Amino acid sequence: MNSDLINAHREFLKDSLRLKTNFYLSDQHQGLPAPPLQKPVKAEQKTIPLPGKDSWGQFRGTDLVDAIAGRKSERRFLPEPITLEELSYLLWATQGVKEELGPGTALRTVPSAGCRHPFETYLLINRINGLDSGIYRYLPLEHALVLERLEDNLADKLIQATLGQRFIASAPVVVVWAAIPYRSEWRYLESAHRVILLDAGHICQNLYLACQAIGCGTCAIAAYNQNGMDQLLGVDGKDEFTVYLAPVGKV
Repeated sequence: MNSDLINAHREFLKDSLRLKTNFYLSDQHQGLPAPPLQKPVKAEQKTIPLPGKDSWGQFRGTDLVDAIAGRKSERRFLPEPITLEELSYLLWATQGVKEELGPGTALRTVPSAGCRHPFETYLLINRINGLDSGIYRYLPLEHALVLERLEDNLADKLIQATLGQRFIASAPVVVVWAAIPYRSEWRYLESAHRVILLDAGHICQNLYLACQAIGCGTCAIAAYNQNGMDQLLGVDGKDEFTVYLAPVGKV
């Protein structure tokens, strides 16, 4: 281990955690409008409405103590698909909108620093009842999906982008969270980069617990090829980039 390199990274991290005080004003303080809550849908893109809360009755009654006690990372998944109702519930539990407060601001099912919610949720779908295999994006305001594109050999491309972790591609769906940093930078400038990472943890823990209600398991993944995952999602790697992913399947 290169101790000098490790120490340099630790100093960089500590410096980034210190409260910054300078003469720069954030875009919020300069009166610029807040960035939108979600990326727009192109005119030619197909949207798919998701089942609403009235279809989640079967998932109610899960004991929180049992869910926390039973939570663990799962790397083996059964071959059966996930239903659209189950996917709908997982997406609402991780990024669902409870109330819009104003332009670019909403209360969701997970906490976020300054209510900024910098993540877009992508879905690499293999086996979801009623959906073709491909890459989708969650639209939290409409509680719907948008088809980004159908993808040939999606499993092989996913294995390559995740450094050969074959179990990830065996899952019916892989949830990928990509950050749009400006949503948080608009308020927090460079301090945004710390809280963005904290927000990712909030989201993924909700996924772990929600999986307990539907007989599924997941495994949080931070080992991937950055360029490979960004290219697979179709994001630019600068203004939007992959941060975290989690395969989900029946266990």
